[in-house]
Amino acid sequence: MTIAVLGPGGVGGLVGSVLVRAGVDVVMVARPETAAAIAERGLSLRSVMFGDVIARARAMTSLQEHENIDVLVVATKAAGLRAALERIQCEPALVLPLLNGLDHLTLLRERFDPDTVLASTIRVESDRPQPGVIVHTSRFLLIDMATHSPAALAPMQALAGTLERAGIPTRVTLPVSQRSEAQVMWSKLVRLNALACTTSAHDKLLGEIRSTPELRADLVATIEEACAVGRAEGAQDVDPQRALAELERAHDTLGSSMQRDIAAGRPPELDAIPGAILRAAARHELACPTIERLMGMIAARAAEEGCVRGEEGLGLC
Repeated sequence: MTIAVLGPGGVGGLVGSVLVRAGVDVVMVARPETAAAIAERGLSLRSVMFGDVIARARAMTSLQEHENIDVLVVATKAAGLRAALERIQCEPALVLPLLNGLDHLTLLRERFDPDTVLASTIRVESDRPQPGVIVHTSRFLLIDMATHSPAALAPMQALAGTLERAGIPTRVTLPVSQRSEAQVMWSKLVRLNALACTTSAHDKLLGEIRSTPELRADLVATIEEACAVGRAEGAQDVDPQRALAELERAHDTLGSSMQRDIAAGRPPELDAIPGAILRAAARHELACPTIERLMGMIAARAAEEGCVRGEEGLGLC
């Protein structure tokens, strides 16, 4: 199996490095400076699960039509997805998106055969402090995937087996249906949105959010509002208590990528995460006052920090 990773940052770099460590043929597709760093020094991973790894993978700035790619892992930021896809000229047999939010599925299914694009998420705490360097700081790691296409079931299960053998916990949600896809996407989004919105709006880590009554109230309300929208969108099994229990089990020092983006002067994924929920809520005439309020607070903080958008959606100050 040949796997290409579009966007070897905190998520893509982690997944790609672990696959290389397991002997899988991996191609990293990145901007010229990142591709050059990987080609020269390899991809350096420091992980609490996998140890220190130097992954020697092929690095390219684009994939041309003649490339035979079994799986394309898409791990860019949502805002940079459209530009990043210009680097992909081939047609992979399967596409595994590991982005935040929901709307990227529509874009990917317009660009590729929609039956090859999985509904998938990753739960992880990982960052890229500099090109070619990945830091994985927490032991929780899980890839969820589902499909609406019977033709994609066998390739999806083969991919899940490859990920598992490499040491990446992977869960396939059945049956093959749009409802299973909705469940995979919303079960992460309700938890991620609550974590991202509360930590970013208040600039606090999860432990303080949970232990401060007024901040905990925001955490609970964002989960409840998002679950109501998710159920309206077809994810009938999303449950506020289950999502809250996941965050109760997480370590006190857990933050969010949105919080880290603001601290680094990068634009937060407001449109991809809470924005996706609010757009879905509008379709069903549902109110999400807590999410709206926190989203406004985050936008104000990002403006104060001078966050601006750079090439392919990466923030530069």
